Amino acid sequence: MQDSLNIIKNIPIFSHLSDEALQKIIELQNIKKYKKGEIIFYEGDKGEAFFFVRSGRVKIYKTSFDGKDITLNILGEGSIFAEVTLFNDINYPATVEVMENSEIGMILNKDIEKMILNNTTLALQIIKVLTKRLYRSQKALKEMAFSDTYKRISMTLLDLCERHGKETELGIEIDINITRQDIANMVGTSRETVSRIISELKREKILDTYSKKIIVIDKNRLRECTDEY
Repeated sequence: MQDSLNIIKNIPIFSHLSDEALQKIIELQNIKKYKKGEIIFYEGDKGEAFFFVRSGRVKIYKTSFDGKDITLNILGEGSIFAEVTLFNDINYPATVEVMENSEIGMILNKDIEKMILNNTTLALQIIKVLTKRLYRSQKALKEMAFSDTYKRISMTLLDLCERHGKETELGIEIDINITRQDIANMVGTSRETVSRIISELKREKILDTYSKKIIVIDKNRLRECTDEY
């Protein structure tokens, strides 16, 4: 029980709740283990719950009319997803696939909505998370529209480094199984373009690759590539 309490405390929307409220969350959650490649739900399925990553990682993507998968986000431990269905009678807007063996918590929307009515702190936390997610989406759309491909790929690599980075002797390893095609889908370009720009960044000693992993050698120079200070 203490392990569940510690995990729940590390999830942003629950982090400021009292132990009494956290205990109620624990009672509401349904925990399931998934293997790499399993689908948690498909785009268009009825949106009856929201989820959080207790351990592991998931990939969120949409499928275009021509059958191409477009990666929207990659989430790790402590992240929530499908929260957009809270307070809305809508279907899931994207598909979520498990990238590695993971443990996922699920809470039915109807249960958390009842709890929110009596807990203003939880309501505020959910509003903050939804607002932050909306800001990130708007920022991504702006970058897609006005930034060149080199800058967009650098931004994506920097974001992955900050969210999934692990310090190693070689540099900051982006500690997820992500392919050139995944990055291309996130940026809206081709796999060949991603490979070319990663090769350029390698020549400039900004990053390196090792055993299918991307290692950021100089995070400050990578940030300079995005023109963000």
